[in-house]
Amino acid sequence: MATTPDKKTPAADGFIYLPLIAGWLVPGAGHFLLRKWGRGALLAVSILAMFFIGIAMQGELYAGAHDILHMLGLAGDLGSGLLYVVSRAAGWGADQVTQTTGDYGTRFIVVAGLLNIIAAVDAHNIRTGRKA
Repeated sequence: MATTPDKKTPAADGFIYLPLIAGWLVPGAGHFLLRKWGRGALLAVSILAMFFIGIAMQGELYAGAHDILHMLGLAGDLGSGLLYVVSRAAGWGADQVTQTTGDYGTRFIVVAGLLNIIAAVDAHNIRTGRKA
């Protein structure tokens, strides 16, 4: 039987959770670390655009969890990583939605966070070799 030489697996070197953490904190950063420039740029532009369009539409940034829907909204907002932290510190976003467009803006912000979580997990899966 012929044996194949030992190939270095993608998960063998370095901290395998770095793309996951970097991708969560900064949209697209996990893919940039893996040298997936096109995918990282597309994700970064999409997530940043959705987040800032939501802010411009006077969307609400969830600060606390009063009921189950606010908990889910907060989880989605926290998915944006540093975008959420900087936005809360700067006082962006509405405290309470007073317009119909603000309700759509809130959904844009939450979906941007959820997309960022999916992108970070995708970067982790590429790093561990589960996905090409």
